[in-house]
Amino acid sequence: MISEKTLTFPIKLLTGNESKDKITLTLKVKDANETNNYVIHRAYLTQRLNERQGTASTLTRAEVRGGGRKPWRQKGMGRARAGSNRSPLWKGGGVSFGPKPKLYSNKINRKEWKLGLRSLLISKQNNIIIVDNLNITEYKTKNIIKILKIFNINLSEKTLFILPKIEKNLLRSTNNIKTIKLTIASNLNLKQILLAKNLLVTKDSLKIIEDTYNG
Repeated sequence: MISEKTLTFPIKLLTGNESKDKITLTLKVKDANETNNYVIHRAYLTQRLNERQGTASTLTRAEVRGGGRKPWRQKGMGRARAGSNRSPLWKGGGVSFGPKPKLYSNKINRKEWKLGLRSLLISKQNNIIIVDNLNITEYKTKNIIKILKIFNINLSEKTLFILPKIEKNLLRSTNNIKTIKLTIASNLNLKQILLAKNLLVTKDSLKIIEDTYNG
């Protein structure tokens, strides 16, 4: 059975202080934790499978160039019989059971994927930091590092910024930090959320998340 779960967060300011106001995020999830974990797992596997190119390919003995002539006669040589020098037993020969291009894509219902995303956000509630905004006077890498320190975020930890839209200057100032990823609230990536240790979310993004993924 699906029910609504409301999370309440304090709003952090870039100064490190907390705003007097609180903000809520209401998401529809299933009552059973095991079911939620299963849906998260399915959604994650589907995304991983759809990311696979499936282009690995090897040549069989029929596809390797050469090898049409019998290396030596069948009998009287004192050697093992051989019909081609492109046999899998030979160096430079074909591969017996090597990979061939394959389609790994999988399908998951849109509603199930959204349920997985909502369940994941609920499970990550202790790692979510709500900020009033990310409007800084000067977009530089050192200022982003300063913000991370204010919120006690270790630079070595993966952090995902969830924003209403990605500002070009903010993107440039975070490009040098490998552990930081930016995403927009209307197009969340389940894998990014799962792998991130910290979720830095602007307060304007919460409304977008509610409207986009509760349907």
